[in-house]
Amino acid sequence: MFGYTVPLYSRLSPSDLSAYRRYYCETCHQLRSGYGIASTTAVNYDMTFNTIVLNSVLGGGAPPKGAGNPLLCVLEKPAADSDLFRKMAAYTILLTKWELADDECDGPSVKSRGASLLLGRAISRAEREYPDYDGAVGKGFEELRGMEMAGCPDAMRMGEAFGRSLSRPLMDIAGEEAGEDLEGLFTGLCAAVYLMDAIDDLDEDFVNGTYNPLLAGGGAFRNKARFIEDNLYRLSDSLNGAIGGLQSSYSAVRGRMASGTGVADNIVYHGIPDSARRVMSGTSEARATLKNAFGRRRTRNASY
Repeated sequence: MFGYTVPLYSRLSPSDLSAYRRYYCETCHQLRSGYGIASTTAVNYDMTFNTIVLNSVLGGGAPPKGAGNPLLCVLEKPAADSDLFRKMAAYTILLTKWELADDECDGPSVKSRGASLLLGRAISRAEREYPDYDGAVGKGFEELRGMEMAGCPDAMRMGEAFGRSLSRPLMDIAGEEAGEDLEGLFTGLCAAVYLMDAIDDLDEDFVNGTYNPLLAGGGAFRNKARFIEDNLYRLSDSLNGAIGGLQSSYSAVRGRMASGTGVADNIVYHGIPDSARRVMSGTSEARATLKNAFGRRRTRNASY
């Protein structure tokens, strides 16, 4: 889940683009500061969006601008060293841990094992510091695996169930500001991303024999392009429903946001729908797994 929750950069104002870059860079700096330089490979767009929303709901503003050394920016110290950013860094590491474990279940590879080894110290520290977060994320992956083993063909239901588990640590971070609307937003985001990822992965999952709820019904499968063409209205309805639900939940949360609404509005109303359009047209470049995270590190930046 690296690249679907992105802004539509052509619709961002210069000030909002600057704010988004500061949020993205701050998540990277917090990871390096707390868990070592290797942990910065885990920085991703979904967590950046979640941090923007949580920070805003809790009354914070955009992180201050760092020193701005483009060659060694990863070595900069955090500019907004707050409890929120530290917890989000730990949550990102723990999510990465379980994604790597899930990759291993789907099909062991040198890349996933190498990533687990490289991040071993960071993962162990996050486990010690936030065992409740680790348990919640692990339960989410366990529930998802159980639905896969049962042959569930409903990608939306799987995404929502997964999202409810992954949102529990975020609700803890929100504290007194947590509520059904915020949980609905994070759950809806996970469901929409899960569905887009399932569409994006059709060819790869079919070739590798990896579970995909869209293929659970069996039947002939030639390739992703033909599958999308044959199921255009069904897939479009599902995506529109997922994104509509996400936007509705965001609308309920937006009134509580103290800052960052320009960036968040852009992501929710322009960026995610554009990601869905690219997925359906077969031109998406968003999909990435933890297996190839290290290989694509240079392309994951705030101006992707």
